[in-house]
Amino acid sequence: MITIIIIKFLLILIVGYLLGSIPFGLLIARQFAKVDIRTVGSGKIGSTNVLRTAGKKAAALSLFLDGMKGAIAVLLAALIFGRNYLVVGDFGLGLLVAQCLGGLAAIAGHNWSIFLKFKGGRGVATFFGSLAALSPVVALFGGQVFAIGVGLTRFASLGSIAGAVGTYTILIPLTLLDGFPVEYLVFSLIGTIVIIYMHRDNISRLLAGKERRVGEKVLSSEASPIQTSKE
Repeated sequence: MITIIIIKFLLILIVGYLLGSIPFGLLIARQFAKVDIRTVGSGKIGSTNVLRTAGKKAAALSLFLDGMKGAIAVLLAALIFGRNYLVVGDFGLGLLVAQCLGGLAAIAGHNWSIFLKFKGGRGVATFFGSLAALSPVVALFGGQVFAIGVGLTRFASLGSIAGAVGTYTILIPLTLLDGFPVEYLVFSLIGTIVIIYMHRDNISRLLAGKERRVGEKVLSSEASPIQTSKE
């Protein structure tokens, strides 16, 4: 029985990672703008860079699909794991742990995609998509913090970090006072740390006053069109 549960945990990690690795931003930018998004702007495959290179519709589609990667990973984790339960020392590893692992694996896949030589995005949309499947209320709160942060500053990076930190911050009293699962708190903490780490270059540019604002398009000379065969 223990072996089966361990295999299920491994399967959840693999499925979540592969799902998260699907580079929707890259594919959408190619379709909408005929551009390899990895060669323009930040070089990341997230919706912010898609917005700069391929426009609002492409960015909205990228944001939605990247979020769905996280949500589906969490839902698939529940289907794979079922009602199994594993006790390790004083800790119980059950459905919520499996779901959080699925979401974190999807974030890892998005950031370090196996299809892109272990490069990718920053994991913000996938983080919030996973969180929406785990706790819609907390995801909504974090999303509002993100939107307000971007709206006030026009820096997607600053809004992303604020949204992630906001989710973790609100989960502390919800966990201590309202009985929210501690698994959600741990998921949010790990996700927030990853998001801040992935924005380390943005933080440097913010401090130097060189960060691009939302809506600023890359120069046409920066964009590398998709190379097509003449054969």
